[in-house]
Amino acid sequence: MKITLIVLDSVGVGALPDAAQFGGHVGDTAFNDVGSHTLNHTLAQARTRLPNLERLGLGHIPTVDLPNHPHVMGSYGRMLEVSAGKDTSTGHWEFMGIQLEHPFQTFYTGYPPAVMQAFSQAIGRDWLCNLPYSGTEVIKDYGPQHLQTALPIVYTSADSVFQIAAHLDVVPIEQLYAWCEAARAILQGEYAVARVIARPFRGEFPFERASELRRDYSLTPPFNVLNALQNAGKDVIAVGKIGDIYDHTGITLERHTGSNLEGIQVTLEQMHTDFDGLVFTNLVDFDAKYGHRRNVAGYASALEEFDQHLPALLEAVPEGGMLILVSDHGNDPTWQGSDHTREHALLLVYRPGQAPVYLGERSSFADLGATIAEALEVEWKGHGSSFWGMLGG
Repeated sequence: MKITLIVLDSVGVGALPDAAQFGGHVGDTAFNDVGSHTLNHTLAQARTRLPNLERLGLGHIPTVDLPNHPHVMGSYGRMLEVSAGKDTSTGHWEFMGIQLEHPFQTFYTGYPPAVMQAFSQAIGRDWLCNLPYSGTEVIKDYGPQHLQTALPIVYTSADSVFQIAAHLDVVPIEQLYAWCEAARAILQGEYAVARVIARPFRGEFPFERASELRRDYSLTPPFNVLNALQNAGKDVIAVGKIGDIYDHTGITLERHTGSNLEGIQVTLEQMHTDFDGLVFTNLVDFDAKYGHRRNVAGYASALEEFDQHLPALLEAVPEGGMLILVSDHGNDPTWQGSDHTREHALLLVYRPGQAPVYLGERSSFADLGATIAEALEVEWKGHGSSFWGMLGG
């Protein structure tokens, strides 16, 4: 059986019940995520229509302010995140049955001296910044000094990340990757963060991020649905940053991509191959290029681009196969700050010839992994309640 799972990274569909516990600061002013809604606020401000997603059932998802298409093709619902977090790793791990009791470690004001001293010793040089920063702003502010000194630019955010930026003309990409591996070895135990991220950039001031060369170095996740699929002999094809998120475990083939469009194209290529199992894709531009930068027009344009390519994805689903669209958190581009928002995940499912059904308000992202395991006839006894039976399985 062929299943394709595409994560529309950060396209949240409304604040979770516990959104008051999540938020951030703008200067000395604190705020929370109550009232955030990435999809509604983007579409309202940009006045964008998504006809193909509407036909798939997007407007039927609770709280989504889009017309209810009279001839819906897909099944629809939304999912609640149990784990205490609103980041990529937390969401993706819960998709595959890992519910975290405690959130990943975060360092909102920068990393402590013990970490930075160990990092300097490991790479044989000092560093720049070590503050929470926007990825585009940090290379503007520290890029010129980096070009003169070749010192890595280290920065963080409200997410559980240790990010290292370096110019490709000053630091070879393999050197940057080696620095990230050194940081990953240090950031364990009490300093364990979800991801160390290589952020190469190029060109003249104000510089351009080389997104296609980004690499994420994740903690190794516990046993999950991907491991179960691989152990059962199923194909698990990771497109985009999926392999990085799961520390390259439970994966049989990886295809890195540099943009949403390339991710869609590679996904289509893989859908047309002879595989038995799962194609698992992350489309990160919504989040990385537009959400964090609070770029409503760019976010809307990325949604329109995906919508335009959706018919080709639907056409590539074979009889008996399945296409699933989800999101992993929110990143409301109209919200305060520059970080993720604590939101429900959208859920849209297409099976050729299957009458659409309302899949309800799923009580955990883990329902997704449980459903995939049951559809592929692979045993899974971990978290999650399968909705495969509701899809005619």
